[in-house]
Amino acid sequence: MSSTALVPTLVRPNSRVAALVADCVLVGLGVTLLALSAQISIPLPNTPVPLTGQTFGVLLIGGAYGATRGFVTMAAYLAVGGLGYGVFAQHASGWDVLKFSSATGGYLVGMLVAAGFVGWMADRGWDRKVWRSLPTMVLGNIVIYAFGATWLAHALDLTASQAWHLGVRPFLPGDAIKILLAAGLLPLAWKAVDAIRR
Repeated sequence: MSSTALVPTLVRPNSRVAALVADCVLVGLGVTLLALSAQISIPLPNTPVPLTGQTFGVLLIGGAYGATRGFVTMAAYLAVGGLGYGVFAQHASGWDVLKFSSATGGYLVGMLVAAGFVGWMADRGWDRKVWRSLPTMVLGNIVIYAFGATWLAHALDLTASQAWHLGVRPFLPGDAIKILLAAGLLPLAWKAVDAIRR
């Protein structure tokens, strides 16, 4: 057998290990970005839900990482916070934050679904042009609102109208800015992901 015939056998395991290491690095960086963006937290009047930078992080990660890595990264972030590390907004932690009786738990679960959804769209090429990534990120944000407002209505026994006024409307201007920022930074995020996965 020639030495060249052995090359695929010898390279493949190392390539798999390198890819796994790169994915672990990306997940770690993503969790860090989510934890840092969560600490950009601004309390708003008349609502128990603060305005945070998390939406920006979730949409950027979903668009840059794709469905699987985006979902896994957000799941890892929730696990880290659930295990007691203060990575949620205002350094909150613990599984209580994610309970159905929590005012903010639905937004976090919505972010998990949104990361997977935006990543799924990105895997199909919807992130390769800014004008196409914007509607994808808007839809991802709607997913977050749907989970967050529904959860909030249950936690506080609100009507649909009250949930809209407390859990969606106050966040629309800030989230519009975060969507534009995430879409604008997406090309840089692709380059960073490509560099790490090389």
